[in-house]
Amino acid sequence: MFTQGLEIDAGTLYESTGKRGESVLRVMSLTTGEESARIRLPDRFFGEGITLTGDRIWQLTWTSGTAILRDRAGLREIRRVDYEGEGWGLCSFSDELVMSDGSDELTFRDPASFAERGGVSVRLDGDPVTDLNELECAGDSVWANVWRTDLIVRIDPESGQVTAVVDASGLLPEQRAERAGVLNGIAATGEPGEFLLTGKNWPSMFRVRFVPVR
Repeated sequence: MFTQGLEIDAGTLYESTGKRGESVLRVMSLTTGEESARIRLPDRFFGEGITLTGDRIWQLTWTSGTAILRDRAGLREIRRVDYEGEGWGLCSFSDELVMSDGSDELTFRDPASFAERGGVSVRLDGDPVTDLNELECAGDSVWANVWRTDLIVRIDPESGQVTAVVDASGLLPEQRAERAGVLNGIAATGEPGEFLLTGKNWPSMFRVRFVPVR
């Protein structure tokens, strides 16, 4: 699958995939992989990041400037909201959504209305970190895939400062990595420090723990 967004809650995995005419949102068991629900987006939409908020799911689209709010139980569409620019990654804290657009900016949004509340520029040693893609909000940090790299950065959403860098290279054997797409998919499993990682058209997902390099 051309993975664009991953979320985990209570043993259930939610995955958003991309490409026009092929984009879907699907729900499956984290332990068995059995699919319990799937909905295809209209052909004009290129599916992007997703996040869960209460009993709802927000889903981004790439260049259409449309966010889709769905009921989590059956993936029924509730409404659409327009936004400016591109949609890449999305995650949520209890009272705020965080969105990326492929630049070095993170935008904060209201979880009910999707209205913009502000934003922050992401910096590492004073330099902008661009190509921020899939996001995961975990603890008090935002984790972000950096497009076209094997890097994941941990971001302080208050300051925009990168507080850690993860090198996720080597997850796929070299022969498979040559045929697969870029790393793009990160979801906290609920276990301390544990995440599920995957990429575009990857044959597998990987449970990993992020540990500091000493």
